[in-house]
Amino acid sequence: MDRYVLWVALVLGAIGTLAVYSAIGYLAQVKAAGDTEMFLVRHVTRLGVALVALAVFSMVDYRFLARWSRIMLLGSLALLVLVRIFGVTLGGATRAFHLGTLSVQPSDFAKVALVLYVGVLLVRKQGYIENFQRAVLPIFIWVVATVVLIGLEDVSTAGLVLVATMLMCYVGRVRLAHLLWPGGTCVVLAVLMLVGSPQRAARVEAYLGVDLFAASETTELFNDSDERYQARQARIAFAMGGLTGRGPGKSVQRDFLPAPYNDFIFAIVAEEYGLLGALALLGLFSILMLRGFLRIARAAPDPLGLFEAAGCTILISLYGFVHAGVASGVLPVTGLPLPLVSYGGTSMVAAGAMIGILLNISRQAHR
Repeated sequence: MDRYVLWVALVLGAIGTLAVYSAIGYLAQVKAAGDTEMFLVRHVTRLGVALVALAVFSMVDYRFLARWSRIMLLGSLALLVLVRIFGVTLGGATRAFHLGTLSVQPSDFAKVALVLYVGVLLVRKQGYIENFQRAVLPIFIWVVATVVLIGLEDVSTAGLVLVATMLMCYVGRVRLAHLLWPGGTCVVLAVLMLVGSPQRAARVEAYLGVDLFAASETTELFNDSDERYQARQARIAFAMGGLTGRGPGKSVQRDFLPAPYNDFIFAIVAEEYGLLGALALLGLFSILMLRGFLRIARAAPDPLGLFEAAGCTILISLYGFVHAGVASGVLPVTGLPLPLVSYGGTSMVAAGAMIGILLNISRQAHR
C-alpha cells in the first residue's frame, strides 16, 4: 500500500491527540469537574476505532464495497430520515443519534456511501457519459437527494459533499455544462435554507459584512460578541501564536473559542505551534491530496479505482482545507471537523474508512 498516505494518517492522529488534550480543558471543567484524562481516553478510543476502520477497509477489495454501495447509500438515506424523527437536538440542529457517550451522525456514513456509488454509476455510464438524460441525470438524482437530506440540518457538510461529487463527475468525463444544472439547483436550495434559518443566514452575513436577509438582527450581526465572536477569537489565536507558537499545552484561546477541540482545532494548533506548525499540518493534507491524485488514482487498476480514489481524495482534502480556511477567517464559520485531528466520533471513522479505501486501491495497483 501507499506508505506515504498511511504515515500521513498516523501523524495526523498523533497531532490531533496532542491538540485535543490541550484544547479539552474547558469542556472537562464544565462536564467532568476538570477530568481531562476522561476525554483524552475517549478521543484515543475513537481514534483507535478510526484506525481499525482504516485497516479493515484497506484489506477489503474496493470492488466488493462498490457492489454493496447502493444498499449502503439507501441505508444511509433511511438513517438521515430517521434522525429527523428520533435524533437528538444539539446546538439547534438535529443531526445525530446518541448511543451512550457516542454521537452517531448518519451524514458521515452517507457521504462515504455516495462517493462509492457515484463511482459505480460513472463506470456504468461511460459509454454514453455525454448524454445528460441517460447518464448525468440519474447520477444527480442520488446526489441531490443525499445533499438535501444532509442540508436540512447541516448546510456546510451538504455543500462539501456536493462539490466533491461534482468534481468526481468532472474526473469521470461529465461535461462541465451538464454539471451546471444540478449544481445550480442545489445552490437555489441552499439559499432557500438560509432564508428559512436566521442563524445560518447571520453567519453568512457576518462573514460578508452585508445585511442580506430580513430575518436577521442588524444590531447583533456586526457585534463582535455575537456572530463575529468565533472568527475573532480564532484570529486572535493565530496572532498570539506568531511564527513558532506559544508551546504545547499553553493555549490561551482554548478558554474563549467555542468548541476549540473540534470546529477550531486548527486555530489551537496555530497558537501553540505557530505559523510553522499550521503550515506543516496543511502540508500533511497536501501530501495526502497529491499522493491520492498523482499516485493512487493515476495508477488505479481500473476506472472504478480511479473514480473512487479521486472521490475519497477530494472529500478528505476539502474537509482539511475548508476547516483551515474557517479557522483563519478566509471562509465563513461552519461546523466542519479536521479529519483525524478534531475530537469526534463517526466523522473520524468515516475519514479512516476513506483513507483505507485509498490504501486498498494503491495495494491493488501495486499487485
